[in-house]
Amino acid sequence: MVKILVFSFVMFFGLMLSAQTVQPEPKDSIIFEKLEYDYGTIEKGADGTCEFVFTNKGKSPLVLNTVRATCGCTVPEWPREPIAPGEKGVIKVKYNTNIAGTFNKSVTVMSNAVNKMVSLRIKGKVEVKN
Repeated sequence: MVKILVFSFVMFFGLMLSAQTVQPEPKDSIIFEKLEYDYGTIEKGADGTCEFVFTNKGKSPLVLNTVRATCGCTVPEWPREPIAPGEKGVIKVKYNTNIAGTFNKSVTVMSNAVNKMVSLRIKGKVEVKN
């Protein structure tokens, strides 16, 4: 009985060692150069536009399905056409600097990449100059 168990174990172990593992295909991903933009202190009414540069690190075209801000004071602008593998794209975010005070807003990017949702942040302080 012991010989049968040892034989079965050796056969099972040998079978497991000889089994080839299938490598999954690399997943498509979107990689941003930065995930946060700090305006610092800016003047009321100043240009509140910043840019988030990203790269399609996948092997198929990258499609940005939606890009949404947390409130109406932040307006994102993004490419509607697919981004080819290895190519870069830009998401422009405009903050309404007519609102004085500290702000910390997020912009959510939804795409067909493996990291389907990416959160970008903008922050800063708008001051009224005398």
